[in-house]
Amino acid sequence: MLEGLLPQILVGLALVLLVIGVVAARRRRPSGRRGATRMKDLEAMERAGRTAVETPTRAERDKGEEEEGEAREQEGDKGEEEEGEAREQEAGPLPETAEAAAPPRPTLRDRLVKSRRFFAARLSEAFGGGVDEDTWEDLEAALIQADVGVETSTKIVARLQVAAKERGVSDAAELKGLLAEELIALFDSVELGRDRALAFAPEPPTVWLVVGVNGTGKTTTIGKLASDLSHRGKGVALAAADTFRAAADEQLQVWARRSSAQLVRHQPGADPGAVAFDAFRFARARGLDVLLIDTAGRLHTKTPLMDELSKIRRVVEKEGSVTEALLVLDATAGQNGLAQARKFTQAAGVTGVVLTKLDGSAKGGIALAIESELGLPIKLIGVGEGIDDLEPFDPKTFVDALLS
Repeated sequence: MLEGLLPQILVGLALVLLVIGVVAARRRRPSGRRGATRMKDLEAMERAGRTAVETPTRAERDKGEEEEGEAREQEGDKGEEEEGEAREQEAGPLPETAEAAAPPRPTLRDRLVKSRRFFAARLSEAFGGGVDEDTWEDLEAALIQADVGVETSTKIVARLQVAAKERGVSDAAELKGLLAEELIALFDSVELGRDRALAFAPEPPTVWLVVGVNGTGKTTTIGKLASDLSHRGKGVALAAADTFRAAADEQLQVWARRSSAQLVRHQPGADPGAVAFDAFRFARARGLDVLLIDTAGRLHTKTPLMDELSKIRRVVEKEGSVTEALLVLDATAGQNGLAQARKFTQAAGVTGVVLTKLDGSAKGGIALAIESELGLPIKLIGVGEGIDDLEPFDPKTFVDALLS
C-alpha cells in the first residue's frame, strides 16, 4: 500500500519545493531593482558633474587640516587678546608719557647768519691792521658793499671818526663796539620821530593798505599780519583788490582760511577801488577791527598803475581813513628798493616798511639806507616762510645780530 502512495508523496514534495523556490525568487527580485536604480542614479549624478559622496584627494585633505589648524590658532590668539584686554582694564590706564619738547625758536641772530658772516668778513679786513686812515676807507667800502648806500655809509664813517677821536679809541674791538652804537643811534634818531608800532584807528575798522612790486612777499605778509591779529582777538577782513594777477584772490583766500579772516572779492578784472570800497563797508557793517587791502604788484616805473594806488586810497577815504600804508620790500633787492620806496611813497603815502627775506640776504645794510635816506620807519621784518616769521623791528636786536 505504501508502494502505491510513494509516487503521490514525491509529487507533493516536488510541488512544495517548487512553491518555495518561486517565493524566494520573488523576494530577491525587488532588491535587485533597487540596486539597479541606485547605480543608474549615481551614473546620472556623475554625468551631471556632482557626486553624492565625494572622496577627498590627498591635497584636499592636507588643505583641510591646515585650515583647521589656522582656525584653532585664531581662536587661541583671540582668547589671549581678550585676556590681555581684561588685565589692562583691571590695571587701569597707562600713565601718559611727556610730550617731546618743541625745538627752540631760532633767534634773529640765527636768522641773519648770511648778513652776519658778510659783515664779519668785511670788518675783519677793515680793522685787521689797526686804526689808521686806511681803516676808515675800508670801513666805508664795507658798508657800501653791504647795501648801506654811499650817502649813509659816508655819514656813518664821519660820525664814527669823531666819536673815536673824542674817546681815544684805537683798538679794533672797541671800534666795533662804537660802530654798533652809531648804527643804533642812526635807527633811533630822535629828530626823525619814528614810531615803529602799527597804528590803529580810534574807531574801527582800521585800514592798512599794503603795496609793493611783484615777488616781494606782499600777499604772504598780509596773511601773516591777519594771523597775528586774529590770535590777538581782532576781527579781520581781507580785501582782494589785486584783480589783475591771475589767481591772486585764490591765494588770498587760502590765507583768509588759515588766519580765520573774512575775504571780500569781486570778479577777476574788476575795479580795485570798488573792491576796497565794498570791503570797507563790509568790515564796518560787521564790526570788524582791521581791514587789510591787498593791491596788485606793479613796477614803480608804471605811472598808470601807480595812479591806481592813489585812487584806491581816495576811495577808501570817502568812507573812512587809511591808518597805515605799508610798503613791502625785498631785502635782496638792494639799492633798487630805495627807488621803489620813493615812488610808492608818492603814490600811496607810505607810512612804514615791511622788510622781507632778511634771512636769505647777505646784505642787511639796506635797512639803514631806507631809514636814513627816506626817513621811513621799518615796522616789521620777515625772517622766514612760517606763518609766525614776521617780527616787529627792533634796531638794537638787529644791529647786535649783524655784528655779534
